[in-house]
Formats: sequence, structure tokens, C-alpha cells
Amino acid sequence: MTGPITGSATATRVAAVGDLAEGVPVRVEVAGTPVCLVRSRGELFAVGDRCSHADVSLAEGDVEEGAVECWLHGSRFDLRTGRPSGLPATKPIPTYTVTTEGDDVLVALTPSTSTGGTA
Repeated sequence: MTGPITGSATATRVAAVGDLAEGVPVRVEVAGTPVCLVRSRGELFAVGDRCSHADVSLAEGDVEEGAVECWLHGSRFDLRTGRPSGLPATKPIPTYTVTTEGDDVLVALTPSTSTGGTA
């Protein structure tokens, strides 16, 4: 499911748009980095897959109202900014750039400066 896209030096194909269900996080890897990929409110987001509080996979959590929630202690992270919206987490998680080419979803391990990709 992963692999570099020809002609793209920094983005890696991680999924097909059609494989991503609304509000269901998916764990993918980009250059050995675990990433939580989410379709939320019709947009695609990629954030670091590890909770900054408990170091567990966020892809095993729930997605609601533009945030992913850690299943262990309930920390919620904004999908656009990576900032936690409540305790126990106090540190943000990384956000990554998501783009689409046709049906391919690409993630680059550069900080996201956009508001997510369209799905």
C-alpha cells in the first residue's frame, strides 16, 4: 500500500482515496515514520501516529469534530494543527502535508501548511 510516486521526491503514496472511510483513522508508514491518515469532513489529514502523552497509536482511536482521540486516556488532537485540546496531553503531534493525484493519496513528511487535502 505504500511506495514512492515517480516524479515526486518528497511525497509517498500511502493509499487510494476510495480506501479511506469518513472518520476512520488508518495507520500508514512514510519513510519508516508512523502516520495516522484520516478523512474527516470531506478532507484528508495526516498526523503523527503516536500520542504525545502515552505513546500509543492514534490510528486505533476515534475521530470526531476534526480531531483524533487517543483511545488510552482520551487526549484529543486537532487534525489541522496537531495541538491537543485537553489533558492529559500537553504537547502537539506533528502534522504532515497530504495531496492527491487522481485516486492516489500522497503524504510528505514536511509540516502541513494547508488545511488538509480534499477527498
